[in-house]
Amino acid sequence: MDTWAVLAVLAALGLSGATFVFVMIDRGRFSAIPRDGGIYESVRTLDEDLAAIEAAVAHLQPQVRSLMDRMPGALRYAAVVTFDATEEWVGNQSRAIALLNERSDGLVITLLVGPRQTLFFTKMVREGKGVEPLSPEEQTAVDRALGGN
Repeated sequence: MDTWAVLAVLAALGLSGATFVFVMIDRGRFSAIPRDGGIYESVRTLDEDLAAIEAAVAHLQPQVRSLMDRMPGALRYAAVVTFDATEEWVGNQSRAIALLNERSDGLVITLLVGPRQTLFFTKMVREGKGVEPLSPEEQTAVDRALGGN
């Protein structure tokens, strides 16, 4: 190819590239690039902003780690089962309440409501099972808390 032809092709490519950049600037695609040519100042400002964000994230990381370490023990699942504890008292006034963490550990609180007294019991739960035998209502509360019916 002739030298003049190569130069003409390069000039045409340069002109089309410059036209593309101006069109993109007009459309706002390069709005972050300053028009006054102070790109180094813009990069420096962005670098400072990024450093500040990294410092803030580094400051929060120990707190997030601490929360993540404590989360498995936090209360996560709960359910209430109402039932009639006695034949003489109607209205399903008694309750079995299951409160469990994400490891399925926790407790069941049971309130047996009768005509003359209310009894209050608690039983520990480990891995979704009672440490001591659970009543059918207590087991239902645990199953419901863990997503069962």
